[in-house]
Amino acid sequence: MASRLTEAQQDFVSAIGTFCRREVGDRERRAKLTEHGPHSRELYRRLAELGWLGISLPEEYGGSGQGMVDLVLFLEETGYWRAPITGFTTTIIVAAAIEKFGSAEQKRALLPAVANGSVLAISMSEPGAGSDVGALTCRAEKRDGCWVVNGQKTWCSNAHIAEHILLVARTDTGGGKHDGLTMFVVPADVAGLTMHSIDTMGGKEVNDLYFTDCALPADAVVGTEGQAWGQLMAGLNLERMILAAVMLGTARRAFDDTLAYVKERRQFDRPIGTFQALRHRLADHAVELECTRLLVHDVAEKIDEKPGKLFPREASMAKLKATEFAKAMALDGMQMHGGYGYATEYGMEALLRATVVSTVYGGTSEIQRDIIGKTYGL
Repeated sequence: MASRLTEAQQDFVSAIGTFCRREVGDRERRAKLTEHGPHSRELYRRLAELGWLGISLPEEYGGSGQGMVDLVLFLEETGYWRAPITGFTTTIIVAAAIEKFGSAEQKRALLPAVANGSVLAISMSEPGAGSDVGALTCRAEKRDGCWVVNGQKTWCSNAHIAEHILLVARTDTGGGKHDGLTMFVVPADVAGLTMHSIDTMGGKEVNDLYFTDCALPADAVVGTEGQAWGQLMAGLNLERMILAAVMLGTARRAFDDTLAYVKERRQFDRPIGTFQALRHRLADHAVELECTRLLVHDVAEKIDEKPGKLFPREASMAKLKATEFAKAMALDGMQMHGGYGYATEYGMEALLRATVVSTVYGGTSEIQRDIIGKTYGL
């Protein structure tokens, strides 16, 4: 796949790898960076100084205006090196929505801040509305020239480290369940909003949000009132490709770590990788890894060729393939590591924790399969 990259893109990947190898590469350094959670503000600030956090933002807002392929390369490489920058994924999703639908004032306020290291979060899911986002009931009502929000949100990634949250709330109940939804920009410290972290096997990543008479100004609306569903659909390519790219990088890391281990570990007077049972499994994983890489990069190229077009089938395929393979690779890597796969010293258990949730967030594998099937008229 590297042969299809331009010289500038190859240099870009090399620079990311050099940076991550130096700043994140060893276990002790990474442990220090993640001491307070899976997002390192210290590392994030350094990436901002290099200009990489604005990779997909327009130049007028401090970004470099690069396309989907370049974003995928950045996410894949940082995913490979397990860079603790979990806030980046939701930030780029929200930034794209602001760029496409936000007011001039919202763009000026938020987009340059993203390039400088500001973290953004997006809040859609509710206790009764997960895969079925259209079933959400969190309500925003007009009162005295402002919007007042009441209700609960859940599974909101990175809200606890975000400066602003993109909220999707119901503003009208008169139409269908996909009608009457509106996007709002919410300062994370606004009165009337409280949040509680949800304990997970991945650490402090997601949160419950509680809105109690939370007042937002009239200009907090992003895009068109009542049209949030269509605005959300416009961002599906990006969200799915972000997740696919991160998991592609994570799968590469699980493969490389497993390959290195089976070459080094000896039992019965020979490296365990020379036994056919493991050699054939690694061969199968190598084929799957290359198929996944080709798919993810190909879809990214298609999006760059036609940036205004939705690719529901292709983006869902990329997300489905990358997340399912990453989980399978990490699980089998843990098995081939034997007892050491369970030990934090080797890191395979951390890769398993990182991948096992990837088939759930951003649209479950079941939802991706359903979307793909529907594109074939099923």
